[in-house]
Amino acid sequence: MTRADLPVIDIVITAGCWEQQGDVSHMVERALLTSAEMVEDDVGEAEVAVMLADDAALKALNATWRGIDKPTNVLSFPAPEPTQPFRIGDPPRHLGDIAIAYETLAREAGEEGKTFGHHLSHLVVHGFLHLMGHDHIDDGEAEEMEALESDILAALGYPADAATERLR
Repeated sequence: MTRADLPVIDIVITAGCWEQQGDVSHMVERALLTSAEMVEDDVGEAEVAVMLADDAALKALNATWRGIDKPTNVLSFPAPEPTQPFRIGDPPRHLGDIAIAYETLAREAGEEGKTFGHHLSHLVVHGFLHLMGHDHIDDGEAEEMEALESDILAALGYPADAATERLR
């Protein structure tokens, strides 16, 4: 896969708390590019948007889109499937959006004994797999998704058991 075959990544940081973690954009990009290289689906000319927000923003999104009035660690919003085939010269197709909450991520990382970067990478990988159609609604799907998460996290240099905590 060449660099041109990998997704274009738009990262928007909407909460100042992210600044204390250093170059989070690089961590997000690395996790997304590794994920795109390892999924069986052809990502091709595509775009992914990632919003790094705070708990208040994720709580509002979670309430609006899932009817759950509390913050969560990561939300994925897959884009609709394209209705037309891709043609040379078309803009990249939008795979969808991923939103991650700083405070929840930081708390969970501490509880799970992971570094902030390790857990951020896990959430990015998890969110991306949702954009690509993976899910964890039933046990079979969950096992498949968790195995892929573990493989991607291992490729990023994180322990093989990194995806053992089921993300919901």
